[in-house]
Amino acid sequence: MRAAIFLEQNRPLSVEDVQAIDPGPRDVVVRVTASGVCHSDVHVVSGALPVPPPAILGHEGCGIVEAVGREVTRVSVGDRVIGSFIPACGSCWFCLRDQSHLCANTYGVMGAPRASRKDRTPLVAMAGLGTFADRMTCDEMSLVKIETDVPDEQLALIGCGVTTGVGAALNTANVRAGDTVAVIGCGGVGQSVIQGARIAGAARIIAIDPVEMKRTAAISLGATDVIDPGQGNAVEQVQALTAGIGVDYAFEVIGTPATVEQAFAMARNGGAAVAVGVSRFDQSITIPSFPLVLSEKRLLGCMYGSAQVRRDFPRLVSLVEQKKLDLEHMVTRTMPLDDINEAFRAMKAGEVIRSVLVQQ
Repeated sequence: MRAAIFLEQNRPLSVEDVQAIDPGPRDVVVRVTASGVCHSDVHVVSGALPVPPPAILGHEGCGIVEAVGREVTRVSVGDRVIGSFIPACGSCWFCLRDQSHLCANTYGVMGAPRASRKDRTPLVAMAGLGTFADRMTCDEMSLVKIETDVPDEQLALIGCGVTTGVGAALNTANVRAGDTVAVIGCGGVGQSVIQGARIAGAARIIAIDPVEMKRTAAISLGATDVIDPGQGNAVEQVQALTAGIGVDYAFEVIGTPATVEQAFAMARNGGAAVAVGVSRFDQSITIPSFPLVLSEKRLLGCMYGSAQVRRDFPRLVSLVEQKKLDLEHMVTRTMPLDDINEAFRAMKAGEVIRSVLVQQ
């Protein structure tokens, strides 16, 4: 099999032939048909997310089941599946409380070796998946069977960005009809937050991003207003658009302490900031105590859109099929696996909403 390997921080990935480890009794071999390129992959390379090299990156993808272990019961050979970067075992304390996005098996699944280089160095797979490859071997709890004709390059996005963003609006925040929303950062996840808020019936959706292409895309996907933070204080611009009140929900989808603090300042009294972007593991956020208590503002963490993937993946697919969720216009470019470093460059340059690696 061929895979894109993370070997060293702040260095290009190496696309190599590697040897897959024989699957165990609960493992599934999947031919990867498409993989979205997410900022979390870049965060691994930069050191913001602590994944030790060497590792196969990629955690947002879909494919076809090619082989199953003897104890696998959830999928069969030939099934079309989406990878879930958080496993959903269905039986741990969290899964039984409808919080599979916090599944207790997460780190055990993520740490299992899945392949080896030619020199026999073992390779872990990001999030237990490793979708930057033509095949991946993963635990069945990391897969959800889907029956749909939605194209691979769109379906792949449900594995991370779409579920995280739409779920942040519908599950974590529980946006309601008539609410006002601000979204800081309009990449793939931010555009999904915008669509989730639109689906929920938000009356006003303010998209905030310094890149004109992303602001334009946000309007087409449901934003009612856009703000260029380079043209003045973003908090003050949100206040001006809301008659000085602020928004019901401010979503931070970049992952820096400064923008989380901005989101908290944008929220109205009694409103909430939702931290969706992943900050560096060694950073902290400073929130003023007075508005937290006296203005009853809230700061909500959002892991994977608070999703229950076996419930939410089919729901999202249905929304796509009914033309209520637009994934087609979130895919800016498709390219082969060998162009993974170009995909990283385009993301960091702000040229794309999502690049998707597709297998021929």
